Amino acid sequence: MTQDQWQAVDGYISDLLVTEDEALTEALAASGAAGLPAINVAPNQGKLLHLLAVTQGARTVLEIGTLGGYSTIWLARALPEDGRLISLEYDPAHAEVARANIARAGLAKIAEVRTGPALDTLPRIAAEPGAGPFDLVFIDADKRNNARYVEWALRLTHPGSLIIVDNVVRGGGVVDTTSEDPSILGTREMFDLVAREPRLDATALQTVGVKGYDGLLVARVVA
Repeated sequence: MTQDQWQAVDGYISDLLVTEDEALTEALAASGAAGLPAINVAPNQGKLLHLLAVTQGARTVLEIGTLGGYSTIWLARALPEDGRLISLEYDPAHAEVARANIARAGLAKIAEVRTGPALDTLPRIAAEPGAGPFDLVFIDADKRNNARYVEWALRLTHPGSLIIVDNVVRGGGVVDTTSEDPSILGTREMFDLVAREPRLDATALQTVGVKGYDGLLVARVVA
């Protein structure tokens, strides 16, 4: 299998099963025009997040890592009119692009973007009356802090919540025990944490497609 084949299959799946409307297309275009890196989830992955949130019956979502708001739109659309999504973005410029994309999609009343380092923002959310607990947490930020983000996700969820972590295979690098890459080290630390955490029931899947070779972890909070 080659990258060209992976991309062709992703295109086939997305053309048949994923309907990208104007708001989603413009979100990607605006992100590209603003110079944001093209590291957003693929369309079929966005649809997967949406379906997981719908199946979960989620009313509240926490997203760690906004970028241009593409995944935020997919997740926010899964929520009821009185639902709430809080997305955390480190880069103020990225956050402004995301806010515009979210508003263009008609989701500004549901989804809000907060700026600053997530590890500074998460304690404030935990102390904020009515901010949680969250029914679903999607983690797609700097990988070196993945374990810390999962620890905070556990504090901000309830039994039955889902925690999803993206980019956990790192092109296969996750099995490299000699790696000094901070993203791989952080991802391995996250896997070790999840494996020994009795409050989580989890698995991870390898993926190939337009985003190359990677994967995601899905964990259910059980206690």
